[in-house]
Amino acid sequence: MTYRRAAIPALVGGVLLTALLWWAGASANALHLQGATDALGGRLVADLQYWLSPWSYDPPDALRFGTGVLGEIGEPGGADASRYLALHETAMQIRFAAVFAFFVPGALLLVRRLPPVNRRAMGTLLAVWAWGMVAGMLAATVSAPWLIASNGRGSYRILPQLASMTSSGHQITVVASLVAASAVVLTARITAKGADPLPLKDVPARAARTAASAGTAVVALSLVVLSYESVAASLQTVSLPGRLLSEPGELLRTWLLLGGWSAPADGSLGHWLVYRLADVALLAVVWWALRLLPVLLTRATVPATAVGGVCATVLGLLVNQLFQFAVIGTDSSMRWGWRYLTGALGSGVPAALTCGLLAGLVTAVTLRPAARRAGAGDTPAPAPAAPSAG
Repeated sequence: MTYRRAAIPALVGGVLLTALLWWAGASANALHLQGATDALGGRLVADLQYWLSPWSYDPPDALRFGTGVLGEIGEPGGADASRYLALHETAMQIRFAAVFAFFVPGALLLVRRLPPVNRRAMGTLLAVWAWGMVAGMLAATVSAPWLIASNGRGSYRILPQLASMTSSGHQITVVASLVAASAVVLTARITAKGADPLPLKDVPARAARTAASAGTAVVALSLVVLSYESVAASLQTVSLPGRLLSEPGELLRTWLLLGGWSAPADGSLGHWLVYRLADVALLAVVWWALRLLPVLLTRATVPATAVGGVCATVLGLLVNQLFQFAVIGTDSSMRWGWRYLTGALGSGVPAALTCGLLAGLVTAVTLRPAARRAGAGDTPAPAPAAPSAG
């Protein structure tokens, strides 16, 4: 698909995603009303406020009511509170502009290399959905310094605060990204009419499996090795000289660890195996997506494969979390319950971006020599089974 045909759906999706997140953030103000608590219940209102507040222009109470934090880190609610309020508003403007700026290039690349025709529609929908979550996370990251400064804590544990804000607001982004991805696919199917035929690629099955296995190994390194409790604890306690950058441990965990696990210490081997099945599901989704990626892409370029690796890892995380919600959340004997699991929905996207990029690059680098070794006589990798009119 040409850039001209792919640009329209990417722009439509970017505008819709930005508008949905803005609307969700604006709705947070209504949750402060007594009527919302009476209608929805205090617990649900608190959960919704937690989900929507990262996208709300409504400033924190410390700024809104002129009560700052006491001590050596400053009092933003003091005599100069209006400047902190303006800084908070600027941070939110940067956040919404960044959502659009990050979503459109990724969606443009995906629609161009993964057009929703010839049985690709479901793959395009899932990929753009995942990329919308990545765009929301990146927007939260780039706007975080302004938000941290607006709270009067610009020099206090800057890296842990950055890690916390990077991981915030992911629940509502999951829903908004799905709606935006649906609009992208529908618009792309319209703009694709009259374009040249875009058949599925014939890729040797052995080469596709080898490349997918190499890429999945990168994801498994984070999920199995780095996420083990002793290794994760070592990352958490990393320290550097200086003041602003002295506590990078939480930030490293946010961007490197896809999960967290330990040996079954309480004797409940069955529950431990259920959690590990969720990790197996994540790796299975990543492997299957990377295996089909060279078949689905109109041209398996390095940028397209790298972005595809990110989307595959994000989708694997979602399957992991939904598996836990469906299997573990319904078990009343589990400690955390469904509220903890729904609160975790969409988390881990920073680590998925890091590992997915590396997995996609490894897949792209491995695919070409593997395809040459496989030779023309090898059986091509099968096309995806999801039916879609194209």
